Amino acid sequence: MTIDIEPLLDEPALLVKGQSCILVLSDLHIGIEWDLYNSGFLVPSGLERRLKKIEGYIEQTKPDRIVLLGDIKHNVPQISWQERDEIPMFLEKLALHAEIDIFPGNHDGGIEFLLPKNKRIHLHPSRGDIIEGVGYFHGHTWPDPKLLTAQHLIVAHNHPTLRITDSLGYSTSEQVWVKTKLNHGKLKNHFEKIGVEIPESDTQPDVVVIPAFNELCGGVAFNEAILDDLLGPAFSSGSVDIANADIYLLDGMYMGKLKDIKKLSITKKRKGKRRQGR
Repeated sequence: MTIDIEPLLDEPALLVKGQSCILVLSDLHIGIEWDLYNSGFLVPSGLERRLKKIEGYIEQTKPDRIVLLGDIKHNVPQISWQERDEIPMFLEKLALHAEIDIFPGNHDGGIEFLLPKNKRIHLHPSRGDIIEGVGYFHGHTWPDPKLLTAQHLIVAHNHPTLRITDSLGYSTSEQVWVKTKLNHGKLKNHFEKIGVEIPESDTQPDVVVIPAFNELCGGVAFNEAILDDLLGPAFSSGSVDIANADIYLLDGMYMGKLKDIKKLSITKKRKGKRRQGR
């Protein structure tokens, strides 16, 4: 089966076309405004605006399924009143348009208590699952070994950005798409150490790292980051080949391989070495 992976132009959203059409979003962080309020910043809820934006994607793409790739809620370990109020309503409205697949992230503790009793809303394991040949997981855990047999692997969690610094020291950050491969040897070593066998497969999946949907989340500047800055064991261990990753802006502009971008003057050089004994 041919599978097409198509980012929506100028948007942090992905379309997966295979047997069905799947809209993929990640890192919605519903309830982040409550956290900001408790930190002294009064920010009105942006859920209505974000929901309207997603409904625009739905009208444009007509998806059969919507994958929410982790961090639907924001506050940990508690569930805020904002999340109790907004998340069930948000999911019910999305379920009017398509089947909903939720892959829990590190912020989604207790998400099962916020899910409406709706047969169109499906909760998957936090270590990921495969839908129609494509593997999905948030990225805060090691992936389920079966995901390594998928044709493509879509991951979130790191909120990837590119920080561009000019000659005067002024910096701006742009959200980016990251496309790369797994370092199969490192993954194999990890699973062998814990006594888990990796399923045999003739192919290794392409890895796509999706940017965060919520604009208040910030992100990791991949061109300035060392391995210890990256989130999730698969990334910080080097099991995802970040050096040879292809970097694209949301408007589709190809910026080059990450290892080459790191050498450019737009990347602020960092001092420090990776911690030993990880």
